[in-house]
Amino acid sequence: MTTALKEPVDRVGPGWTTALSLSNVAIWVGWYGPLQILLARQAEDFAPGTGMSKETLLAWVTGVGAVVSLAANPFFGALSDRTTARRGRRTPWIVAGAAGGALSLLLLAGAGGLWLMTLGWCLVQLTLNASFAAVTAAVPDRVPRLQRGVVGGWLGAAQILGAVAGTGLATAAGGIAAGYVACAGFVVAGVLPYVLRYEDLRLPVADRPAWSWRSFLHGFWLSPRRYPDFGWAWLTRFLINLSNALVILYLLYYLRDRLRYDDPEQGVLILTAVDSVALLATVVVGGVWSDRVGRRKPFVKWSGVLMAAATALLAVWQTWAGAIVVAALLGVALGVFMSVDFALMTDVLPEARDRGKDLGVINVANALPQVAAPALAAPIVTHLGGYRVLYVVAAVVGLAGAVLVERIKGVD
Repeated sequence: MTTALKEPVDRVGPGWTTALSLSNVAIWVGWYGPLQILLARQAEDFAPGTGMSKETLLAWVTGVGAVVSLAANPFFGALSDRTTARRGRRTPWIVAGAAGGALSLLLLAGAGGLWLMTLGWCLVQLTLNASFAAVTAAVPDRVPRLQRGVVGGWLGAAQILGAVAGTGLATAAGGIAAGYVACAGFVVAGVLPYVLRYEDLRLPVADRPAWSWRSFLHGFWLSPRRYPDFGWAWLTRFLINLSNALVILYLLYYLRDRLRYDDPEQGVLILTAVDSVALLATVVVGGVWSDRVGRRKPFVKWSGVLMAAATALLAVWQTWAGAIVVAALLGVALGVFMSVDFALMTDVLPEARDRGKDLGVINVANALPQVAAPALAAPIVTHLGGYRVLYVVAAVVGLAGAVLVERIKGVD
């Protein structure tokens, strides 16, 4: 069997982990700069005359973009599984996705209305998901099982650093167009150390699966009956991510309209920073601890319970001080969840040949909440009780995800 399809046994070094994590930072900068600040500001500018509130317009744009993400991640993951380029299976897609993402962000910088804004965001989701699918698939390609918790921890840290950096760039740039340009430049620069320094594993042409559209499309369905652990792990991730998406979707509007915070954009940056510091304190530690004890489920379960409890607290303590405390608690819990849940996901992958595609299917559990959250949150905030009810619903959803992790039987 070719090296690209074998279970890895040699531990990866800190340089490889750092470079891959920086690529992940770059991708999340491209997503979170728009999601936290720039799209919300554009929605405020474009809403008048559309017949929609700024909340509804933002929900519509992010929801359509998330639909694109749903299909893009597993699609590009499957393509990378079949790529036989000289530069390897994953690297060509990291490069192409980053370049396309930067150009798409520049398109958003020049958007003058709703439709161009929607097109630009859909292209951002399409292209950056090509990079993200390849980056995540590189882990089971190269990292042995008992090192995946710590590598997952660093990738989780990279995600939140990307959120902070993206929010910071979007805030500090001084304008919507300048914010998009800054994020675009970071996306390109961030992937260069990995793609220039580290050689990817090549797939020989003889080992590439035979191509047919029917088998390609059929491969995206993984039966929960045949692979129950994969199914329960997917559902757990989906529910906890949905809970988190419900919390952050309208954060800018929550600070402005509910708490009457003087500078809501600065408030988003402060809360993101608090969340990030707390997350960084636990994300790598959680992964290392999980690797050392050889267990995954307890870490995922109790981090999910803490996230649900913190979200419920946000429903009853709606003050700026309450928001700070909740951001810290969510960061602590999310740090453990992100690192250990990623390792758990790689442990339940069905086949080495389809790692990219299967991780893409798992990553749908990250993207689908972006579709479901606006559909749930918009009517709740505008018609069904406001932010208090929204956060109660988010807490219940997250608690359900934490409880269901016990259904996974093949991983301790």
